[in-house]
Amino acid sequence: MEFHPQPTAGEARPWAFPAPERGALPNGLTVLRCHRPGQQVVAVEISLAAPLEAEPEGLDGIATIMARALSEGTDKHTAEEFAAELERCGATLDAHADHPGVRVSLEVPVSRLRKALGLLADALRAPLFSESEVGRLVTNRLDEIPHEQANPARRAAKQLSKELFPATSRMSRPRQGTEETVGRIDAKGVRAFYEAHVRPATATAVIVGDLTGVDVDELLAETLGDWTGDTSEPRPVPPVTADDTGRVVIVDRPGAVQTQLLIGRVGPDRHDRVWPAQVLGTYCLGGTLTSRLDRVLREEKGYTYGVRAFAQVLRSDPDGTGASMLAISGSVDTESTGPALDDLWKVLRTLAAEGLTDAERETAVQNLVGVAPLKYETAASVADTLADQVEQHLPDDFQAQLYARLAETGTVEATAAVVSAFPGDRLVTVLVGDASVIREPVEALGIGEVKVVTG
Repeated sequence: MEFHPQPTAGEARPWAFPAPERGALPNGLTVLRCHRPGQQVVAVEISLAAPLEAEPEGLDGIATIMARALSEGTDKHTAEEFAAELERCGATLDAHADHPGVRVSLEVPVSRLRKALGLLADALRAPLFSESEVGRLVTNRLDEIPHEQANPARRAAKQLSKELFPATSRMSRPRQGTEETVGRIDAKGVRAFYEAHVRPATATAVIVGDLTGVDVDELLAETLGDWTGDTSEPRPVPPVTADDTGRVVIVDRPGAVQTQLLIGRVGPDRHDRVWPAQVLGTYCLGGTLTSRLDRVLREEKGYTYGVRAFAQVLRSDPDGTGASMLAISGSVDTESTGPALDDLWKVLRTLAAEGLTDAERETAVQNLVGVAPLKYETAASVADTLADQVEQHLPDDFQAQLYARLAETGTVEATAAVVSAFPGDRLVTVLVGDASVIREPVEALGIGEVKVVTG
């Protein structure tokens, strides 16, 4: 039997995260553009300085409703017409709100970029915010909340934020609001929030794709250039404060056959010098199937399908007032909750006592740095990262420099960073499960005071 010959590998080419060109429109809109030959689907990210911290008291979730309402009609098109025009362009338009602000994302074939940018500009310049559409979005959001409450992972995340941050902090409350706060939102309030925080002078547009033959300056001037607004500075935000005293909170779900684990604390943001070493060390701890946590809890003990350790930026500020969430998450069967937590803490203690191995460090570097060319193969992935850098007040070459620093970080440095990130006595543990079964074995571990709340 004859088979086709084995394909031969091509010549390796050097790769670096794309460097954008920075500019600005006369209306004050900052523009980052990145030419990516061959990327016929162009990605556009608009970062709006409308942070959750700016939401009026008692109206948590209004930033989310405003973001969703941007595409629900303009001064030129009804909601149905706007959706139809987007579809004719072969475009998708999404928006969401998070702690740093509101992000609007557009993807469209480059051949229809002009039309799609015009629709995006209309959505930013003159959203309709009709009573009927805002009311529908509020109703949809209210319908989502019970489903989120029933989801163990979402319920754990909600409880961890409540435990870590003071009640006065916006970070202590659900990003998209509660039934009480969302129920108060109306079209008048949404428009007031839009008028107070959405303006080109405090926004940034990122455009990535194959821009061959495209007069980007002319195109932007004719579309996003028509967007006007005042030049007010972004609202100042307070420093992030948190209480990571070691303790355990059980969210009681009687009869649950699994326990959702979420163990976390607040750590430094990407402006901190320790960030590259922390990324590397955290990846060794729980970033992939070959990590220590997975090797012990999944492969050796069979407690879980997988456990992950990660760092999620909450807000990043150059003055040191930002923070990230350092966390370990996963789920185990109810009867194994106590043993799984005990072994997890043993992994952390062993890590502190013995450190990472050179082999673990090498595997992590190869995975993190080696897959970057594939990770950023699409225009959307590049645009999203550039917009993240804008929101987090990072230099345009941050991602490129991060990969260089990851490759240079040694085993000892990565060990010190991950041990500092996950100290066994400074972790808040949230367990969503059957308290009648798991409370006693968890208390016996001595990892902190245990309290039970209703699910």
